[in-house]
Amino acid sequence: MADILPFKRPVKKAPRRGMCQHGFHKWTICKAKQFDVKQGRLVTVYRCERCGKQKVEAH
Repeated sequence: MADILPFKRPVKKAPRRGMCQHGFHKWTICKAKQFDVKQGRLVTVYRCERCGKQKVEAH
C-alpha cells in the first residue's frame, strides 16, 4: 500500500477583500499618527482591518 499524505490547504497570499470591494470597510482608529504638521491640527486616521486602506478626518 502507498503512504497517505495529509491534505494541506493552500495559504492565502493577499488579505481577504470580499466586503471591501463593494465599499463596506471595517474601519478602526490608528493611534500612531494623531497630529498633522502640514494642517497644524489634530487628525483621526482610520485604517481598514481587511484591506489596509486609510482615510483621514480632521477636527
